[in-house]
Amino acid sequence: MTEPDRPTPTTVVFDLGNVLIGWDQTGPLADRMSADEWHSFAEAADFPTLNTAADSGVSITDIVARAAEADPRHGEIVAGYYENFDKSLTGPIDGMAEIVADLKAAGVRLLGLSNWSAETIHHAPVVAPAISELEDIVVSGRIGLVKPDPAIFELARDRFDLDPARTVFVDDLPANVKAAERLGFIGHVFSGADSLREELSELGLFKSY
Repeated sequence: MTEPDRPTPTTVVFDLGNVLIGWDQTGPLADRMSADEWHSFAEAADFPTLNTAADSGVSITDIVARAAEADPRHGEIVAGYYENFDKSLTGPIDGMAEIVADLKAAGVRLLGLSNWSAETIHHAPVVAPAISELEDIVVSGRIGLVKPDPAIFELARDRFDLDPARTVFVDDLPANVKAAERLGFIGHVFSGADSLREELSELGLFKSY
């Protein structure tokens, strides 16, 4: 029996960091620490856990305090990171502003779903203006949920009245894409604008150029 044709998607939901906007955690303190020094610090202070806590809604004041509990110097470094957070944002990802513009021109609904601190998200559209073209964004730090928790995808689905079978979710982390796919979304692991454009074209969202 022939499998029925998949309906053309009507919506694309974008992750932000390293999909629409570049992020380099060594940037904020690059004038004081080499990249190697930063990575050594990040390992010693367990910066990934601190960063995830910020993304989940913990205040930056509390994040700095948590780092300082282990080592006062860690607290100083984390405070400096957040004071200069805008320097972690390296600019728009090549080709993505054009994809956003083309999708919008084609009448595709555009949304965001990002793990990001509520206190620093305001920097993103300044550095990558295409983010302002999205209808709305679910920001993890505002709701206390982080990807790949299924609950954040369910919240986005319900808030935006999405049909997962007609919604493409684009993220650079495979674990996040798999979580979305388990809820019926069409997943795309982002590796660059060209491959994304090709897949979206195959899905019928716009013609390839």
